[in-house]
Amino acid sequence: MIALQIANVTKSFGAETILDQVKLEVKAKERVALVGRNGSGKSTLLKIIGGYLPYDSGEIIMPKESKMGYLAQDTGLESERTIYEEMLGVYEDVIKMEKRIRKLEEKMADPDVFNDPPVYEKVLADYDTLQHTFEQKGGYQYEANIRTILSGLNFGHFSYDTPIPALSGGQKTRLALGKLLLSKPELLILDEPTNHLDIETLSWLENYLNSYEGALLIVSHDRYFLDKIVTKVYEVSRTKIHNFNGNYSYYLEEKARRYEQEMKAFEKQQSEIARLEDFIAKNIVRDSTSKRAQARRKQLEKMDRIDKPDGAEKSAKFSFDIERQSGNEVLNVHDLTFSYDAGAPVIQDIDLQLKRGERAALLGPNGTGKSTILKLLFGVLQPDSGDIRYGSKVSPGYYEQEQTQLNPKKTVLNELWDEHPQTLEKDIRTILGNFLFSGEDVLKSVADLSGGERARVALAKLMMEKPNLLILDEPTNHLDLDSKEVLEAALAEYPGTMLFVSHDRYFLNRIATRILELQPDGSLQEYIGDYDYYLMKKEEEAEREALRAEREAQENARNGGSKGAVASAGTGAGGGADKQAFLEDKEQKREARKRQRNIEKVEANIEQLETETAELQDSLYQPDIMEDYEKAADIQTTIEANQAEIERLMEEWETLQED
Repeated sequence: MIALQIANVTKSFGAETILDQVKLEVKAKERVALVGRNGSGKSTLLKIIGGYLPYDSGEIIMPKESKMGYLAQDTGLESERTIYEEMLGVYEDVIKMEKRIRKLEEKMADPDVFNDPPVYEKVLADYDTLQHTFEQKGGYQYEANIRTILSGLNFGHFSYDTPIPALSGGQKTRLALGKLLLSKPELLILDEPTNHLDIETLSWLENYLNSYEGALLIVSHDRYFLDKIVTKVYEVSRTKIHNFNGNYSYYLEEKARRYEQEMKAFEKQQSEIARLEDFIAKNIVRDSTSKRAQARRKQLEKMDRIDKPDGAEKSAKFSFDIERQSGNEVLNVHDLTFSYDAGAPVIQDIDLQLKRGERAALLGPNGTGKSTILKLLFGVLQPDSGDIRYGSKVSPGYYEQEQTQLNPKKTVLNELWDEHPQTLEKDIRTILGNFLFSGEDVLKSVADLSGGERARVALAKLMMEKPNLLILDEPTNHLDLDSKEVLEAALAEYPGTMLFVSHDRYFLNRIATRILELQPDGSLQEYIGDYDYYLMKKEEEAEREALRAEREAQENARNGGSKGAVASAGTGAGGGADKQAFLEDKEQKREARKRQRNIEKVEANIEQLETETAELQDSLYQPDIMEDYEKAADIQTTIEANQAEIERLMEEWETLQED
């Protein structure tokens, strides 16, 4: 079954054609990626499919019964409701249906209705139909669905009564994604859904989408994400669209193979054309061979000429060099603490050391203070306390993800030239040309640039500084896939030291030689290796923690509970203040595990009661129950008691989440 079909769609803006006779097909449950350079028309095509942009010609076909869900890039919810109220809005019809079911149950329990067989049978029939529809629409698990989505998108620690206007732009975007996922359309269209997601949330989204029952059409610059999700790739290039069956890595390989084959066919034909033309030129006037020459001419005229295949589109071309070599000790940070507006510390007592040549990645969930640390290191912010010391001959350069260091009133040319007035204009233009700013592009105002263009200007400025320590905050944000690969190649050859924040796992894996994970308590956990090594060690740690918790539970059971656990902890902690800290930390972890077990127990009870209630409701319209008023009333009483218990457990679950 076809979920979406696009036939010969053309779209122009003024005299410029963006899409020309493009064709695309998405089958039911298929996972499709749309890739291409920034400005190639990907988002334009998605907006056309979503009905937000008109198109000049062509046809877009979808099954009438299918529902489409579209998340535009950086779309945020604008609502005055709370988080939970907004999510409940997805199930408005289901909630109304649930209220009608409750009213029908009250009718069935009414003796007057029960004693009137025609009326009772009509109520039962209505109840049967409504309950079946209710179940199909997920009526028995919609609250659990909301909890799952909110938890997965990192809203688990939020109060569900939080008003949406109080959220940040990134949080509103995540909430918009969550609402769309809850609606479960047959075709889900996502434009850069990984923006504003940390690595943990990205992994959750990948797993969720892999089990999604509908079809997916995705635009994303996250190569890890595309490789794990999609099974087909459409590339938009020079107004046309090309199909590749496979994930993103396959697309890259297949694209290179196709280009090589097409170039060989083109060159072979050009050689044949040259041979024929040479024969014609030499023999057309000779009596003995003129007929053969005329035959060759006809052969040429009838030949179906192969166009020269499009080569790679022009790419950015740059490298990072250093003015001078630093000493071996590049950076030493001790007890760094910082808070905004005298509030609670965002980071506290951070220690960090960097040696020459290291490429350290700083990881951690959104909001843990990663960007704040980089700003403190570069002097954009001043710490409340602590010590930041750069080593001998260290010259740091800083890339800020918001690019606030760019002056919106300047042109692209002056943004660089004003910083380096001794450099000739032609040399500045050459550098900007390497970053894909050519001709009149260099006279554009910085304020009028796209996110990707601003990123390239910031990288050009950084390159000209020639720092021997690069401090980078999300350097791949806003870059298209091709520009990311160029940046990675440049940084792979960089001879200096790097400290960077990124949620681009492909970038992390290629560049990082050391992972620094920011812990909830503000400390840094170190892993010497790339991102894949970090993941492997995290899995090992999780397995060890699970085994340790299991052994501790068994030991507690043998020794009579917490007394034995405390005694056991005391033997290995070392005594004194360290021992006390150890015991306190152990107690905190024990309480956290206990709370998690309680949460899981409550969730299991809710699920059991919901299943039991559904079975009881089904039994109400069985013939033997229908004819026995007292038994039906008893079942109805049990159903109401279950529903009251479910509500109590829901309140308990919310309290446990907030602790």
